[in-house]
Amino acid sequence: MNKELRESILKSLKEGIRFDGRKLDEFRKIEVETGSINTAEGSAHVKIGNTEVLAGIKLQIEEPYPDTPDEGMMMVGMELLPLANPEFESGPPTEEAIEISRVIDRGIRESKCIDMKKLNVKKGEKSWAVMVDIAPINDAGNLLDAGSLAAILALKNTTMPEFDGEKIDYKKKTSKKLPLGKLPVSVTIAKIGDYFIVDPSSEEEEALDAKLTVASLDDGTLCAMQKAGYKPLSEDDIMKMIDMSLKAAKKLRVYHEKA
Repeated sequence: MNKELRESILKSLKEGIRFDGRKLDEFRKIEVETGSINTAEGSAHVKIGNTEVLAGIKLQIEEPYPDTPDEGMMMVGMELLPLANPEFESGPPTEEAIEISRVIDRGIRESKCIDMKKLNVKKGEKSWAVMVDIAPINDAGNLLDAGSLAAILALKNTTMPEFDGEKIDYKKKTSKKLPLGKLPVSVTIAKIGDYFIVDPSSEEEEALDAKLTVASLDDGTLCAMQKAGYKPLSEDDIMKMIDMSLKAAKKLRVYHEKA
């Protein structure tokens, strides 16, 4: 950890503003675009400040899992390439990439936003598999929230290809969309010293003690949580961070309607 950077950030937080001039509960500027990848069944491009992420959806027919023979499947993957951050390395997925993928996956899965039973084609034999691929283009902090928003918007943008019961024709799109219900929003709250902030930048991520990512629905239902960082969180810390995340989620949820 860069001690001088941490001291500068704490000095700003003590004055009630962030290192980059934001308020403690303020997101960076958010921009979203959907349908940006023609070869995918659904896609989204999300920018939160200078953090930029692409998400694409591919649909396949697979044999369902033995324990859920009448349901479809979903898999989320993220690859962290040097294109996005020179500290990332090419090769197999890193622990960080796997962790981000799992947290995004858990938020979507536990929210039950996809009706998996409607993705079943033939019990025990054929089901639609939803493959969510997330690719950061630039990492300026908080890849998790950007990736999660991109994944949800890409799912919402997805159109089913034509399927005759045996073969998929990816060149022919139908008017059928994925069977989606209430959509989750993931918000990450970072703790630096005694201060709690929304949407940490890369500099703030270097200085944080701990962070908590909370996935929730529009009615406040909590779907999933993930703690990271090297310092523990008290019960009061967790409750405060959950409350902040629920309030901040309302600001991200408006982009569900814009997409």
